[in-house]
Amino acid sequence: MAQLPFLLLAGLILCSFFFVSFSSQKLRLPSVLVYIVLGIALTSFFRENEAIHLAGEVGIVLLFFILGLEFPLARMVEISRRIWPAGLMDVLLNIGGAMALALLFGLNPLAAFVLGSVAYATSSSISAKLLEEQKRLANPETEFILALLIFEDLISPILVSFIAAARTGEEMTIGFLGLLLLKIILLMTGAIVIGHYAFKRMEGFLARYMQQDFMPLLAAGIALAYAGAAMTLGLSEILGAFLAGMMLSETGKSSEIEHLIAPIRDITLPFFFFWFGTTITLGEGVPFVPLMIVMALWAVAGKILTAFLGGRLFGLARKTACRAAFSMVHRGEFSAVIASLALPQLRIFSGIYIFVTAVIGVVLFQKAPAAANWYIARWPDKKKGRLKGSASDTIPRP
Repeated sequence: MAQLPFLLLAGLILCSFFFVSFSSQKLRLPSVLVYIVLGIALTSFFRENEAIHLAGEVGIVLLFFILGLEFPLARMVEISRRIWPAGLMDVLLNIGGAMALALLFGLNPLAAFVLGSVAYATSSSISAKLLEEQKRLANPETEFILALLIFEDLISPILVSFIAAARTGEEMTIGFLGLLLLKIILLMTGAIVIGHYAFKRMEGFLARYMQQDFMPLLAAGIALAYAGAAMTLGLSEILGAFLAGMMLSETGKSSEIEHLIAPIRDITLPFFFFWFGTTITLGEGVPFVPLMIVMALWAVAGKILTAFLGGRLFGLARKTACRAAFSMVHRGEFSAVIASLALPQLRIFSGIYIFVTAVIGVVLFQKAPAAANWYIARWPDKKKGRLKGSASDTIPRP
């Protein structure tokens, strides 16, 4: 496969993606999961293929750039004030809970921390793709889900840096962590300043030239450049891409910019999920089977509890918080990055764990609206004026 000309290989892969996407639509399966399964099936042919990885990285950057377009600076500031209680709960339940389980099964503290870190973050890429496929981007819980995902994207680079330092024997000092936090603040401050003082003044320019063929070059260039700036600082490209979209949202032309970028995203994004599948090895057996079962169960329970209680603290109604709770179980790209730093046996364990939770999470995501309806029907809101089975999804925000 590696001997084929690049253009032939790329064409065959894109045709395969078309067939997979068309078939998944007919079978009513999420295309995300089918792309991952395809990658797992073809791991031996495409493992560590740099071209596929780069194409997928462009796709994931453009996906989060488009998401960032929906979050102007004022909205992000308001959201950040309400997400930190849910974010802290997420850290305690999902990192702390998984670590406690690993320690109970006899793993050493560093191995337990690695598995706790693998178990922490919901897959931002799978979440974003499923929200789009299931037409839930406009739902009231989506703001909470994306806010919690961004919080996780801020914590995950710290986890990666800590594990990488532990592997190399580098001392984890307060100064090291302080520098990492400073980089995050610098990246976010840069986005705020550029968005408010530069892009906010470009509305007239964009209105005049939006239909010109050079405008996708500008939008994609900004997305990739700020994602690259984040990587240069040792942070996540996902965070940089989201902030780039947030900057351009200040122009007031978010929908027009999304229309320009969406075709490029649709071509490149399947490569990411396919590449992610190629990183998962299933053929060497499952180590620590009892721990795997317990951690998979906690992966479901911990995220449901976090998202439901965190959603309520965020200001969501019970029904809306329930939908959010069943929409955040799947682990993904950050878990895979952290797993790549683990010892071989833990890497195999983590790969299988990620795949299992991705499958369970995708299924629960699809069932989330039905689960929320069942929950409200069985335990209706007893507040005065709220009818049993009411369609109301929101409560006044604090």
